[in-house]
Amino acid sequence: MPLLADTGVVFTRYARATLRSKTQLFFGMLQPLLFLALFGPLLTELPLGASGSSWQTLVPGVLIQLALLGGSYVGLGLLMDHNLGVIDRMRVTPVSPLALLLGRVLRDVAQLVAQSVLLVLLGLAFGLRAPLAGILLGLLFVAVLSAALAALSYGLAMHVRTTPEFAAIANTAGMPLMLLSGLLLPMSLAPGWLDGASRAVPFRYTVDAVRQAYLGHYATATVALGAAVTLALAAVCLLTGARLFRRAER
Repeated sequence: MPLLADTGVVFTRYARATLRSKTQLFFGMLQPLLFLALFGPLLTELPLGASGSSWQTLVPGVLIQLALLGGSYVGLGLLMDHNLGVIDRMRVTPVSPLALLLGRVLRDVAQLVAQSVLLVLLGLAFGLRAPLAGILLGLLFVAVLSAALAALSYGLAMHVRTTPEFAAIANTAGMPLMLLSGLLLPMSLAPGWLDGASRAVPFRYTVDAVRQAYLGHYATATVALGAAVTLALAAVCLLTGARLFRRAER
């Protein structure tokens, strides 16, 4: 299919550019690893109100945080390409406009999943104990969520003029979503009103599902609900991102 071939071409182009950028690779992978290494030991002796060890609570949260923040900010790169005229030059080629979006999204998914694998390995070195099936399921959640947020981020970037405007939007939306999702600490520790407010945030259900998977619990209502909410969110984000991206083509 032409779309698949075009997507592969775009993915290869941007994957090579990412691999050539040693600074981007180094700091992109260093930040979540440092966060886990410096923040995780603070929680080892604290009762977090959840089953399992503190690492089984923290590592899934950091994984979803990586997908949330990493996927949300990828639009900055597209915005810079757009301002430099790179996107306009690519539009006049035979490449499918949708492939321009999907190729970038696949590059971002591959990068964020690779970072997630390193993060899990570091967690294992610190004392994380989780079944392989649970770890793989967690990586699948990261991949789906990363793809969804990256597509939405790219769609938004096509309609924003400057990087400060994009950063302001991403920061304003991302910070409360991250805090209300219970990524770092379970929302069971929160007061009732805050716990209730967090139930309107879809990422809460995703991280709850990954935490259950890390405990070896797969056939549970929490995992099923988390999967359903994550897939629904992914569908909405992908469709919205593609529509915004195509609308900018006109």
